[in-house]
Amino acid sequence: MDPVRNPYAPGAGQRPPELAGREKQLESFEVVLERVARGRPERSAVLTGLRGVGKTVLLNQMRSAAISRGWGTGKIEARPEQELRRPLSSALHMAIREIAPAHRDPDRVEQFLGVLKAFALRATADKGMRERWQPGIDAPAVKGRADSGDIEIDLVELLLDASSLARDVGVGIAIFIDEMQDLGPADVSAICGACHELSQDAAPLIVVGAGLPHLPAVLSASKSYSERLFRYHRIDRLDRESADRALIAPALREDVKFAQDALDALYDKADGYPYFVQAYGKATWDVAAGSPVTAEDVRVGAPDAEEELAVGFFGSRYERATPAEREYMRAMADLSGDDGPVATSAIAKELGRKPASLSPARDGLIKKGLIYSAERGSIGFTVPHFGRYLRSQHD
Repeated sequence: MDPVRNPYAPGAGQRPPELAGREKQLESFEVVLERVARGRPERSAVLTGLRGVGKTVLLNQMRSAAISRGWGTGKIEARPEQELRRPLSSALHMAIREIAPAHRDPDRVEQFLGVLKAFALRATADKGMRERWQPGIDAPAVKGRADSGDIEIDLVELLLDASSLARDVGVGIAIFIDEMQDLGPADVSAICGACHELSQDAAPLIVVGAGLPHLPAVLSASKSYSERLFRYHRIDRLDRESADRALIAPALREDVKFAQDALDALYDKADGYPYFVQAYGKATWDVAAGSPVTAEDVRVGAPDAEEELAVGFFGSRYERATPAEREYMRAMADLSGDDGPVATSAIAKELGRKPASLSPARDGLIKKGLIYSAERGSIGFTVPHFGRYLRSQHD
């Protein structure tokens, strides 16, 4: 079939042509938006799941829902070793610019931008560097608010001031944080503390985070009350009906149908993971002669999808690991069965090493986002089917 008409879109954070199976999370977020708009207290939200399940896509869809209501929004992607101040300042600046035209008091907006600039400038401890770097906020810095240097104090003051501006306008502000597990401990604590204050004040400002499965544990380690601060959504693989719909609906818009055996074969290959659904759907479309798409088309197209996944989805991550880290992951793969969590003690036994001697490799893989601490004493791959991929490299 015509590859130009191919509707499937495998890509990092790229919205699929049919966002299937996420209705529950989107409906829940609509309730949050409506409650905040009515001045009712509401919790911020956290999305967790493995890579490839569509957390970033869902985060972007939630942001679109907030924008459609006239909210101010901003988004950041957390990175290891990067402090929160600069990216958060840029995200909040964007959000305020979206709602500022509706505010009746330009001086109030100008005052807040001065506070925001002072907050941003505290990102650099060295005075000389601070004087050279400017956050792009067209207002003089205001001293004495959100500029103490203590991120927890400053963030509370900054977000409460931002929420006050939004309340004046009758809308809300939503800050979206992707890869939230990569925030430093002090920044995680500050986010939790700020969300606590915002909820107590019924402030029209929420934080929506997305991250790997161990993100709730990261938040809990920072603040013991974090489980009550956020509404948690575990984003998992699609059920059969949703996976089929993700394939069928875009194809029907191109007057193409799938035979039932093709859908069976595609679900077996993709295992319900949204990224894999798109990858196998795209490859199958490109080799199919016409409608209906058959199981034979899936069989012929599957190697192309698997080659692309091996290079772009699996291989690129594997290449980031050191030799010691690769050895650790191979042992995980040999022990994991169907990619399930593995006891760290079992990995040490498999490699004939003492557990303590493997800590650097384990910690390095966690920092690179390749594995996560599933629970005390066990770890798992952050990427679905990664163990299967590694075992195939042994063959």
